[in-house]
Amino acid sequence: MKFVALTIFPEMFNSFWAYGIIGKAIAEKHIFASTINIRDFAEGRHKTTDDRPFGGGCGMVMKPEPLAKAIQAAKEIAPVSKTVLLSPQGRVFDQKTAGDFAESEGLILVCGRYEGIDERISNSFIDEEISIGDYVLTGGEIGAMVVIEAVTRLIPGVLGSADSALQDSFSGSLLDFGHYTRPRDFEGSKVPDVLLSGNHKDIENWRLEASLIRTFLKRPDLLESRTFSKQEIEILKKWCRDIEKIIQTQSLRGPGTLSGN
Repeated sequence: MKFVALTIFPEMFNSFWAYGIIGKAIAEKHIFASTINIRDFAEGRHKTTDDRPFGGGCGMVMKPEPLAKAIQAAKEIAPVSKTVLLSPQGRVFDQKTAGDFAESEGLILVCGRYEGIDERISNSFIDEEISIGDYVLTGGEIGAMVVIEAVTRLIPGVLGSADSALQDSFSGSLLDFGHYTRPRDFEGSKVPDVLLSGNHKDIENWRLEASLIRTFLKRPDLLESRTFSKQEIEILKKWCRDIEKIIQTQSLRGPGTLSGN
């Protein structure tokens, strides 16, 4: 898969290409990654890529001519790639979108700056606009890196285990379960016994329930649209029985007993 990042600060990507999952994926030729400096396509002595907006207002807008030429150059490197603009107006990027992108031939990621890019580029040269969250960044470079890493993890052969990506948080609309490693006892906090049992079925059941608990406590919104498996429904029914039992015990003891009053 090919990634081409269009930016006025290509140096920002040098370390990103060199280390971690991305560096390994490039070295093993699972992905091809490069940057294009938008300034290289700007005219004039100062290679200006921005100008004042028509109609007035604060800030500057990225000029259409250098952007159009940079996108055309990227298309020569990755001709069947989708052109994506990192923009706060875009659709919020999530794991499903990462999975959809991972099935494409490549991505051309346009990193906006200033107040944004000329609208004519958005209308004529951009296939999709993506936002990594409802907040404002100075430019699209960090967002592009987020997209590249999330997508790269889903490309076959990139991760050490084929199951790793499937078990990541959000892959199944559940947060990941808690992970433990040595030592077994850290400052009085011990690893759950089930993880030391060697019983793979019990471990699998524990991890599923732990994922459900974590998702319910931290991101209950993820459960609202989830289609639960039969095993998950049984876990939820067990929770209901346990909660009902606690409520019944509280009713017998009288009000205030749970708080210690």
